[in-house]
Amino acid sequence: MSSGRTLAEALAEGPVLLDGGLSNQLEAQGCDLSDALWSARLLADAPEQIEAAHLAYLRAGAQVLITASYQATFEGFGRHGIGPERTGALLASSVELARRAADAARRADPGREAWVAASVGPYGAMLADGSEYRGRYGLTVRELERFHRPRVAALAEAGPDVLALETVPDVDEAEAVVRVAEETGLPIWLSYSVAGGRTRAGQSLEEAFAVAAGRERVVAVGVNCCEPAEAEEAVRVAVAVTGRPAVVYPNSGEGWDAGARGWTGRSTFEAGRVRGWTEAGARLVGGCCRVGPDRIKELAAVLGR
Repeated sequence: MSSGRTLAEALAEGPVLLDGGLSNQLEAQGCDLSDALWSARLLADAPEQIEAAHLAYLRAGAQVLITASYQATFEGFGRHGIGPERTGALLASSVELARRAADAARRADPGREAWVAASVGPYGAMLADGSEYRGRYGLTVRELERFHRPRVAALAEAGPDVLALETVPDVDEAEAVVRVAEETGLPIWLSYSVAGGRTRAGQSLEEAFAVAAGRERVVAVGVNCCEPAEAEEAVRVAVAVTGRPAVVYPNSGEGWDAGARGWTGRSTFEAGRVRGWTEAGARLVGGCCRVGPDRIKELAAVLGR
């Protein structure tokens, strides 16, 4: 765990800067992410690249590092011949790599604060077919709980500062993963992927954010991996429904083509938008896919970091 203030205490005092997209930074470092395991494969094959990517975001001003565990699951690794014991160790290593990067930043700049968020991606991320942008997998809440429980437990055992339940596409999965995360006793943030003012599965944002209302362990709720233009209104709804600080880290505005496994369109991410997000109640702010260290540095400048 990090020394000094807890993340919740920091959020009570003002905005905290997240990192950006891990995969785009790894690609910029020359890594091949064409495998179905995506960035999670590098936990086994090139962990030094993951630590280097974390350091790039810290140098840009990020205060929270999100681990390389978004697509890391027992099922996904199992399909690649990696057994449960090794998978558990790889999940734990995702936290350790981020912690090592944060410790290095603190040694270089004594007194600097940095927190580690263990990424818990949705069920659809394990399928690697784009279904995390649709939700409604045909599974019950209980079945989704059984899927999430082993890796959440493995990540929690490694001692992150917070569990990042991110890119959640629908209310059923949110309910499942929040229940499982609450069992760990760790702080949680819940973040949906949204489109057109609704969850990816089509539910209203009011219904979606209500999952987090009254949950003691939830320190922030909001959206990620959405278009930047969607973010501000979603933040307003999240704060109004839950009374919690909001978390917001949209992607670049480009679209993901799951079939071609590539990005389309152009970037609409503008650092100046962060003023609207924070005025609406966002306290955890950053970027997701295709938002690199340069953009995080711009956000840091706007926030006066």
